[in-house]
Amino acid sequence: MISVTHLNNTPFFLNPHLIETVEATPDTILTLTSGKKLLVRETTGEIVERITDYRKEITSGWRGNE
Repeated sequence: MISVTHLNNTPFFLNPHLIETVEATPDTILTLTSGKKLLVRETTGEIVERITDYRKEITSGWRGNE
């Protein structure tokens, strides 16, 4: 899960596997695989970084934490 923030400053956690697209319009819009759209405070760069970090974290165990 990654932490993101609604525009009203309410934080929540989101499964990054459900994110289909990330757009800046200028607000950041996350479009989920269900078609639902979420507006968040984070920039597109921050979202991409959090997804990348999440994926690194979950795959590190597959290599035996060498």
